[in-house]
Amino acid sequence: MSRTRSVAGPTLGVHRRTVLAATAAVSVSAGVGYALRPTDSRAATTDTGARPAEAPVAQSRRAPAAPLAPYTRGTTLATVAAPRTSSGYRRLGDGPGWNRRVRGELAAPKTGRAGRRTTLAAFVQLTDLHLIDAQHPMRLEYLRSADIHAWRPHEALTVHGAVSLVERINALRGAPVTGAPLHFAMTTGDNTDNNAGSELEWFLKVMSGGRITPNTGDPRRYEGVQNSGLKQYWQPDTTARDADKQLGFPHLEGFLAAAVRELNSPGLNLPWYSTVGNHDSMPLGCYGLGDSWLAEYAVGGKKLMSLSASEAKKLQDTIKNDEDPKGTGFRDLLKAHTRDMRSVTPDERRAPYTAAEYLKAHLDPTHRGLGPVGHGYSTANLDTGTQYYSFRIADDVIGISLDTTDPGGHYNGSIGTAQLKWLDKTLRDNKDSYAIVFSHHTSKTMENTRPDPARPGERRHNGEEVIALLASHAGVLAWVNGHIHRNDITPHSAPDGRSFWEISTASHVDYPQLARVIEVADNKDGTISLFTTCIESSAPHRTDFADLSQTGLAALYRELSFNAPGAQTHLGGDSDDRNTELVLKKG
Repeated sequence: MSRTRSVAGPTLGVHRRTVLAATAAVSVSAGVGYALRPTDSRAATTDTGARPAEAPVAQSRRAPAAPLAPYTRGTTLATVAAPRTSSGYRRLGDGPGWNRRVRGELAAPKTGRAGRRTTLAAFVQLTDLHLIDAQHPMRLEYLRSADIHAWRPHEALTVHGAVSLVERINALRGAPVTGAPLHFAMTTGDNTDNNAGSELEWFLKVMSGGRITPNTGDPRRYEGVQNSGLKQYWQPDTTARDADKQLGFPHLEGFLAAAVRELNSPGLNLPWYSTVGNHDSMPLGCYGLGDSWLAEYAVGGKKLMSLSASEAKKLQDTIKNDEDPKGTGFRDLLKAHTRDMRSVTPDERRAPYTAAEYLKAHLDPTHRGLGPVGHGYSTANLDTGTQYYSFRIADDVIGISLDTTDPGGHYNGSIGTAQLKWLDKTLRDNKDSYAIVFSHHTSKTMENTRPDPARPGERRHNGEEVIALLASHAGVLAWVNGHIHRNDITPHSAPDGRSFWEISTASHVDYPQLARVIEVADNKDGTISLFTTCIESSAPHRTDFADLSQTGLAALYRELSFNAPGAQTHLGGDSDDRNTELVLKKG
């Protein structure tokens, strides 16, 4: 069934070059009005007073001597994890792959296109990794007394799962449909879970490579809800009949010690870019920064681990209804339960970080990996206080990364007028290029227009306004995002025939734990095809409870997420939201 949404925009004719994709992705703009030129290896600002961004060419993988044949191995076209038992705690194994669906809501697919097409770009999207410091004092595990899914039994293994996803991307033989080399990877936000310095360090090492110890507090042991003795949480190391073991969860002696020991990430073997999400910008993804008491609590030696169902429900409703954007009520709740808190080891690494600190961490040479410097961000972003930028993907394609988080609080987003004008100008300045737009929030979740405390007089704009702007530019092909933890692909069209696809991808913290390969191809018949192919991590589908190695824990991460009590079962989306060919007319 068609899900086309109507948008309006003036007609703008363009003359487009037809060229093959280049083999480099070049960062060229930091949200301050840079001109885009395919040959530039350093951005040049047009804003007075902003110094040039450090944005060298980031080489993609070298093209093979001969074009690669299309392949399915290592993708969900070949196999997808599926339950092999029917009740209780369900073990996973190899299931049938997902077929590719051709979608023609925006343009009719023409016969013979496979033999004519040329590749314009190919890249990987990761989203919602939610790397979790599972022992952090500010976590809301106690909401489980009101909502069983408010805490997930696999949360101590997010780093293991993310490293395994990196290993899968590194093993891909280029793009599955066209065989083109992959240009880059883009992570579309919620890279961290709780705006914690510890999580940010782990994320950057996962992506660029390094040794990671996913443990804070006491370096000798885990200190959190999973060895608290509280039966509302899975206590893996003991035989206690906690609520999850009553559902079939296993007793795994040594699990927690294994979960917090050092592991290694090889880092991505292609350039990667970063887009910011609400969990990266704000504590718990919903509270504006600035409360000194909460900042001290985050690094301190007390942690609340249990709360009555009535109080938990009240707190959860307050967050959902956007009634406490600054966290004042949350702070008062914690203060009221000081006597109920347990002692943990204080750790300064858990401190919340500012937007400037987030940028500086990306610009740190320690985390460069294969580049580019800053992973899209530049020193110009620091100068202007922005977290949006554009970059050249190929001679005929640009990428645009938006900042859709609302610093005023709440987990849904919007953008300010300055960013909306910059987006419009960037598209106008590059009217001879196709454009792929990246953000964390989807169009439907950009409904929070609370003013930015740093720019109180600036208007905020919702998703419908962004759709209208994108549809007014003929070169926009896709808006790629995350946030909803679900695969969902929506066509957007305007009355004058302009159109683009909105591609929302499932998270890597909730089952089915996916990422996407996206390929852009010119069919040489007046249409463009966007191919989307979902991938899982490299961890085997089958688990072995005796295997607590890095790989074994990554496999458990997937199986535990499948069995998480209260987990939603529709996050994989429908068949036409997964592996697809999305056809649209050339602008």
